[in-house]
Amino acid sequence: LFFTEMWERFSYYGGRALLILYMTDQLVNGGLGFTVADAGAIYGLYTASVYLTNLPGGWISDKFLGARNAVFYGGIIIALGNVLLAFPGIGFFYGGLALIAVGTGLLKPNVSTMVGSLYDKTDNRRDAGFSIFYMGINLGAFLAPLIAGYIGETINWRYGFLAVAVGMCIGLVQYKMGDKHLGTVGHFIPPSTAEEAAKQRKSLFVAMLFLAASFAIPYILHLTGSIQITIDWIKTAMTYVFIAIPIVYFGFLFLRGGFTTDEKKRLAAIFVFFVAAALFWGSFEQAGSTLTLFADRHTNNQIFGLTFPTTWWQSVNSIWIISLAPVFAALWLFLNKKNLEPSTPVKFGLGLLFVGLSFLLLVVPANAIVSAPDVKVGVIWLLTVYFLQTVGELCLSPVGLSTMTKLAPERVVGQMMGVWFLGAAVGNFIGGNVGGLFETYPLNSLFLAVAGTSIAVAVVMFALVPWVKKLMGDIK
Repeated sequence: LFFTEMWERFSYYGGRALLILYMTDQLVNGGLGFTVADAGAIYGLYTASVYLTNLPGGWISDKFLGARNAVFYGGIIIALGNVLLAFPGIGFFYGGLALIAVGTGLLKPNVSTMVGSLYDKTDNRRDAGFSIFYMGINLGAFLAPLIAGYIGETINWRYGFLAVAVGMCIGLVQYKMGDKHLGTVGHFIPPSTAEEAAKQRKSLFVAMLFLAASFAIPYILHLTGSIQITIDWIKTAMTYVFIAIPIVYFGFLFLRGGFTTDEKKRLAAIFVFFVAAALFWGSFEQAGSTLTLFADRHTNNQIFGLTFPTTWWQSVNSIWIISLAPVFAALWLFLNKKNLEPSTPVKFGLGLLFVGLSFLLLVVPANAIVSAPDVKVGVIWLLTVYFLQTVGELCLSPVGLSTMTKLAPERVVGQMMGVWFLGAAVGNFIGGNVGGLFETYPLNSLFLAVAGTSIAVAVVMFALVPWVKKLMGDIK
């Protein structure tokens, strides 16, 4: 599972490192020639969709495929999407992004669910296991910009996308070769009665009908001139979608889910973590938009006199993760033995605090850039920013994955993993759209606003710790 996720993340982060630069590069250089505002919106919509599809992906796994099959089929679709990105033409570009989003929705939540299934809910090794799994994610994220980023930025953008497609194919081969080591983990459990099977088929039909209508109705209205589908229109529509989905979904679970009182309390805790995670990722995921543009336009990308591609900055977070993940895994185990380990809501608050401090630090070089727009700052600024963000990430992300599997009622574990990644979807959407403001507002004001929001939410999270711990019950 470590290597399967490593290659999937190689595929995702390789494309992510190239995307904003590819879209904003001039047509004569092989880019798409988009404005920063449009590129930021598309980047946000794409990265949000990659995680938004995790919710139906978890549902499909729970009801029809099983986690093991969902991971394999998702990988195939991701590979096909990256191949499409390697072809010229805007149709191939959008089609490739759509396929990657669908494939990731099947693979991402279910490989995490399989990791959770390897451990008992009370096993103290659980958080450590997820931290090791998280290292696999970041090993792929580290290698992808160095290889695919270099190929795409220095040779040809499309060759870079082809490189990540090859990586995903390697991951699929490795996954099938290691299948025998997983035992029964991830196998599909069919309905026990014919009535349940019929109910599942009906729910699939309704879901497919709803999906078809979601695309067909706006398209028909566009053809009739009732609406004009533009990037801004899609961005506005998705804003309403991201507000509505969690409200409707959690409302349904509480009112019609048939859960016990204790299960509802744990679901309420999941909702709090969902909101906190969404706001954390809204700041953190500007790495692929705002911070990439900052590195490309305002940073002197040299170390010891050697110039390196902008895409290589996307590997810095992974370097910090690989270096610090074992330290944090050991730290949580050590503190747990001493009964001093911070509770999950405290860890979430720390994550938000550190990501806020990283943007507060960026205000300093941003002030210099606003005063002298042609100035380029040293690499130490972004190196330190990524260090602070990594500390915040290690406080929140692997712990969040583990907490979702512990808090989720057994019959909706896959869906709750999807909810966790829905938070990442909302955050990516926010991060991409903030990146679109890169040329609209002064950098110092932009970074200060992000810092202030994150730190304020951290303070609220710390204040809610006693209440959230009560909701969690005996789950630590």
